[in-house]
Amino acid sequence: MISDNQLQQDVLDELEFEPRVKAAHIGVVAHGGVVTLTGFVTSYMEKFAAEAAARRVNGVKAIAEEIEVRLPTDKKRADDEIAERAVRILHWDELVPDERIAIKVENGMVTLTGTVDWQHQKSEAEYDVRKLSGVVAVINQLHVKSPAAASEVKGQIERALRRNAQVEASGIRVETSGGTVTLKGTVHDWFERDLIERAAWSVAGVTEVHDRLTIEP
Repeated sequence: MISDNQLQQDVLDELEFEPRVKAAHIGVVAHGGVVTLTGFVTSYMEKFAAEAAARRVNGVKAIAEEIEVRLPTDKKRADDEIAERAVRILHWDELVPDERIAIKVENGMVTLTGTVDWQHQKSEAEYDVRKLSGVVAVINQLHVKSPAAASEVKGQIERALRRNAQVEASGIRVETSGGTVTLKGTVHDWFERDLIERAAWSVAGVTEVHDRLTIEP
């Protein structure tokens, strides 16, 4: 069992190691495997990178993310400018059905609504927008269509997990209701947890994934 002090130091070291993050601006508190990140960053991408760095650390079971995005004066953009740039970047991305995506920007916060066919399109749209300067947060409300039956979705996910050599599928339970998938069981680390969640999202018909997996190193 890793002590709280050691986990705190490990997360701080990982933040220092991450070149996209100014670690001096971020505080870390660890308690029972739950890590709280505080402080501020100068872009939404830096905030995302800080959270990803913390998740890589062995012993981290959950993250409470309280980092504030403080844009430098020369990085601030009017909402209409952010909206125009978001429209363009989605249009340029051939993986995204931009004609079905609506964009709303308020105080640097971007909300995406509409319908896409696959989860990877939903994720790609958010990835595109969060790269834009002036964005402080992205609320992704895109809806994924659900063309498959629940039993078919469940079977495909379970087979995908059994095929993956890096996942101990025997300890994972998959529950489905329409296009909604609930994952239960225990995993060894965030990496395995992410693999399982990606496997669930990769199946056609999945519109929502509830990750109830717990990390037990």
